[in-house]
Amino acid sequence: MRVLVTGGVRSGKSRHAESLLLPPHLPIDAPVTYLATGPVLDDADWVARIALHRGRRPAAWSTVETTDAAAALGAATGPVLLDCLGTWLTAQLDELGAWESPESRWGPQLDDRIAALDSAWHAAAHVVAVTNEVGWGVVPEHRSGRIFADRLGLLNQRLAAGADRVLLAVAGQVLAVKDTASEDDHPEKGDT
Repeated sequence: MRVLVTGGVRSGKSRHAESLLLPPHLPIDAPVTYLATGPVLDDADWVARIALHRGRRPAAWSTVETTDAAAALGAATGPVLLDCLGTWLTAQLDELGAWESPESRWGPQLDDRIAALDSAWHAAAHVVAVTNEVGWGVVPEHRSGRIFADRLGLLNQRLAAGADRVLLAVAGQVLAVKDTASEDDHPEKGDT
């Protein structure tokens, strides 16, 4: 099962993603790997946000902090919560020097990393990934904002295409955008 949970900042997406790996979906002592792809920042607000997330996790969950999400997904032996694709993409763009250089210098390498992540996503047995929904506002004024929004939008589309479920969190409410398991269980009248 591959589930992509998307939404805006403070929409409830991470909390909902975590709930998908708790009872009644999995036993409380299930060995879930929490794949944290965020940066290590010396910022009080960021540290508080991380502490909030850590405080909600069961003791049986292990945390892997890395920006090599494809390798971590491939190494996981049980369910995985990948949080989040936006911070993963930011780390990739940082590492490739994308913010100030032409796309011809970093685009092919980023495409390779996205392809590796997509392959690991498709090979994973049970993964829930959190991402940020972008593009509902104005086109960002700064180049870095446009690069991020464009690339994350494309990454979200790619992983959503291979997801069994895509969920959208809005104001703490979750809407099913795609649910192939339900479609398989309840085909529409007239479907063959």
